[in-house]
Amino acid sequence: MKYFDVAIIGSGPSGASAALELSKNGISSVIIEKEILPRYKTCGGGLVFRGRKILPFNISSVIEKEFFEVDTYFEGTNLKFTTKRDKPIITMVMRDTFDSLIVQKAIENGITLLQNHKVTNITFGSVQTIHTTGGDVQSKFIIAADGALSPIAKIAGWKETRTIIPALEYEIEVPKADFDRLSKNVRFDIDASPYGYGWCFPKKNHLSVGVCVLRKKNQKIDLKKYYAEYLKSLDINTVLSEQAHGFIIPVSARTDRFVRKNVFLTGDAAGFADPITAEGISNSILSGFLAAKSIVESNLNEHEAAVLYQKKLENSILSEIKSGSVLAKYFYEQKAIRNFFIRKKGDRLANFMTDIFMGDRTYPTDYLAFIIRKLKKKLIKKFNLAK
Repeated sequence: MKYFDVAIIGSGPSGASAALELSKNGISSVIIEKEILPRYKTCGGGLVFRGRKILPFNISSVIEKEFFEVDTYFEGTNLKFTTKRDKPIITMVMRDTFDSLIVQKAIENGITLLQNHKVTNITFGSVQTIHTTGGDVQSKFIIAADGALSPIAKIAGWKETRTIIPALEYEIEVPKADFDRLSKNVRFDIDASPYGYGWCFPKKNHLSVGVCVLRKKNQKIDLKKYYAEYLKSLDINTVLSEQAHGFIIPVSARTDRFVRKNVFLTGDAAGFADPITAEGISNSILSGFLAAKSIVESNLNEHEAAVLYQKKLENSILSEIKSGSVLAKYFYEQKAIRNFFIRKKGDRLANFMTDIFMGDRTYPTDYLAFIIRKLKKKLIKKFNLAK
């Protein structure tokens, strides 16, 4: 039976990044992947600059397109904002080649990759025995990087406490005139779907177009209907080919810890996607690095590694998600309040979000005081005008 200090389950950005960090520090590690790489991964494939600059190597070989401008529209209004930067705000990648590149860098550093090994169960103890369809593997630590569904989290005993939202993505080919027209900039259309947005991400020779719902409501929302309407709003009347992919995104972090039984949750398994944009790649990369660093810095001490990981998360990802969750509620559920701010401070707010994409700032912690202060000013002004 094979033994490793750390077993990483899943080869997405969080798992591959954790493997890369561990391999750099001489920790014997294995990636256990249920499929054969490269494998298609449902995702818009928009890597924001904050995630790209975390990676310690050049990714030019897997870049489809780079965009230094982003357009944001607001459905039912004439509002449009364009932000520009001198570095790529969003880099377009296909997840099969992008994920495989990070894995390959880890392999070059000595990591072991076990493909076509689906985990069926885990026997927990002083050493964890991971039962897979390709045989058993033993390790001291487990990093669960197995995505939004995370079978490993269920096996380890986590209950579902994340907010999980639906999304629908289509990889489409369109006539050349439409592609030329839509491939110049990244585009977001707020309210193209209820409590959410639509996106149009140009790739090398096709478009990734989709819709998502960021606030979970009781009513059932027909995303196919809103996707069809979104195509019309993009003035796409002919689709030459399309591949549909439905998926889910956790947009709130788990509330019942991130380590148990020596299993460390990262990425979507932990619920680390941005609550406002649902962008998850950058926090997946970061959480993979943080989990690995915690294990390295603890000198493979189980208790100390868990404490370190929690502290690192609280000082970075968790504080942002907490602020972002409240802001998302106002942004998607309180349109009147949101549009009031957008009309007054739209360019500033668009640039603020772009700064977050770039990794130059984080969500504010004094958001409620700010909103209340602005609303009071608005009410006082209306009251004075009514006199």
